[in-house]
Amino acid sequence: MDRLYIADKNRYETMKYNRCGNSGLKLPAVSLGLWHNFGSNGNYDNMLDMCFTAFNQGITHFDLANNYGPVPGAAEENFGRILRDGLGKYRDELVISTKAGYDMWEGPYGNWGSKKYLVASLDQSLKRMGLDYVDIFYHHRPDPETPLEETMLALDSIVKSGKALYVGISNYNKEQTQRAVEILHEQKTPFIINQRKYSMFERNIEEDGLKSYAAQNGIGIIAFCPLAQGLLTNKYLHGIPDDSRIRTDGRFLKEDALSAERLTQIQALNDIAASRGQTLAQMALSWVLRDGEVTSVLIGASRASQISENTKIVDAKPFTADEIEAIEKILK
Repeated sequence: MDRLYIADKNRYETMKYNRCGNSGLKLPAVSLGLWHNFGSNGNYDNMLDMCFTAFNQGITHFDLANNYGPVPGAAEENFGRILRDGLGKYRDELVISTKAGYDMWEGPYGNWGSKKYLVASLDQSLKRMGLDYVDIFYHHRPDPETPLEETMLALDSIVKSGKALYVGISNYNKEQTQRAVEILHEQKTPFIINQRKYSMFERNIEEDGLKSYAAQNGIGIIAFCPLAQGLLTNKYLHGIPDDSRIRTDGRFLKEDALSAERLTQIQALNDIAASRGQTLAQMALSWVLRDGEVTSVLIGASRASQISENTKIVDAKPFTADEIEAIEKILK
């Protein structure tokens, strides 16, 4: 696999980069998430292939979290190995993010949003990846018991310590984001992004007003699960394959998610994608980025070819008003 160790000199020519809110940081339109397929049960050569393929396609942003696995911490350990095996020579060309907020270790200090947990978790993450700093450090989910001021001031102290360049939040709704913004702006903390689930089938950031609020207030949004755990691909057009996530995992996508009504929607959306010269997955990603209010779309992958296919959306033609109307009609 020595070919993977050499970065393509033309890697930036085919990717689009969007400014993240009002910050100086630009993110690729397509970012790679290591939530699935980078754990202790994954194939390391495949992980290496996916990361170098992504980088050679102009994907500079790699998104992790302390608990990504299985087992928790495994994705960061494997990514650290990938950095040591060649990707790390391009560290200054990479945006590496990680998060803390979900259950990570035993006892009262290994979860949620206390300063003790966040600082300790980031120290562990840096050690696993062999890094001095991450580019973005996120609080992974709101903590209903820890004062928001403590959590946000912990993020501020992490930036001041030099262990993160920017901070973000994930799974915060509009109201929670507004409160976080007030605290962080007062501290002049470089808060730049909220990571939320967003797809044709999951539109909460529109419904709670976060999407428009972020656009109006210079906050970036990066969308995770843009393919609805694989529903917005061609995988389920003809039923449930034996090797699908529904059959092999079932933690995040259950069989009842593929109702007859949903399948009808998927097939109708696939017809529109075909008329655009796109796969259903490509159109679903393009749709997330359609109006410029989402900075980057976060993809997962099980093989390198999926990454190459998904990055083709950078060259996709804009949606026409008729296409948007037809899609909305299907989704109602």
